Amino acid sequence: MGEVRTSRDPGTGYCALDRLPVTCVRVYQIAQVPDDVPDLPEQLGTRPKFWFLKNRQNFLFKEARSGTGEDWSEKTSSELATLLDLPHATYDLAVWRRKRGVITPSFVPEGASLVHGNELIARLVKGYEVSATFRTSQHTIGRVFTFVSLPVVGPPLDFTTTPGLRSGADVFVGYLMLDAWIANQDRHHENWGLVRTEEGNIHLAPSYDHASSLGRNEMDAKRRARLDSRDPAHSMLAYVARARSAFYSGVSDRRPLPCIDAFRWAASKRPGAAREWLDRLANLETGSVTRVFQSIPDALITEAGREFALSILSHNKQRLMKTREELS
Repeated sequence: MGEVRTSRDPGTGYCALDRLPVTCVRVYQIAQVPDDVPDLPEQLGTRPKFWFLKNRQNFLFKEARSGTGEDWSEKTSSELATLLDLPHATYDLAVWRRKRGVITPSFVPEGASLVHGNELIARLVKGYEVSATFRTSQHTIGRVFTFVSLPVVGPPLDFTTTPGLRSGADVFVGYLMLDAWIANQDRHHENWGLVRTEEGNIHLAPSYDHASSLGRNEMDAKRRARLDSRDPAHSMLAYVARARSAFYSGVSDRRPLPCIDAFRWAASKRPGAAREWLDRLANLETGSVTRVFQSIPDALITEAGREFALSILSHNKQRLMKTREELS
């Protein structure tokens, strides 16, 4: 067989064919947001963002802070969720006034409303810190599950249920597995919620805001040192073990649960759902995951960034497969 290599044409986003067999990778296009779109600020979160109208649909532009990789991590996380058939907000790379970022269409139907987690918990817990985003020990995994497990909370709109995934809580287990896989440390109480339709039905919102994942903000020198280290204390395994969720085990805890422990807690409550999500992860082909990162334009991510992110996913998948064995 001849050599197999990837060739990409950054101008068109399609493969450039030559004499050798080529593994074709379509580079993700970068949407140009018009300079003069209405600038309607979105108050939630820490990044500059605004809503604008495109093809009669509301889109949110979220700026990526310089040097953070927030745009490529948001895009790749969205694509990884797609591979799992996990309900999620769709993100595309974008530029507005020379500022990098992503755009995402609203997942809230006309006439419906999104109720964030902090609003929900505040109804249950007197004095809950609604305005605090990080280090909120009142944001316990038990309280969150209390809401997503309510019988009235259905799975996300348009989600195709299976025998093992019928409820909002079953799908939320998948969100926590995704967090553990991509090392997402930002599912705070404004990054999950419920959608109430115009008819009054309640559904779990799709998963959204995954930019704080995949080691996107690390410098290449640190990435390379971790990738090449033979010291267990500075290995990739040690690195992924440090990833912490935004969920606490109890209100007196000083540190939130590690991402994988948050998933294991949920798996103990919904073992059937956990097994199905883990089976989906187990069945993913390595090539399909690799192509997600090959499709990011070279101007947005370094080769060390790609390798580091793929290593995170590989190590975390191995850790999650151990949980799968325990549930069998």
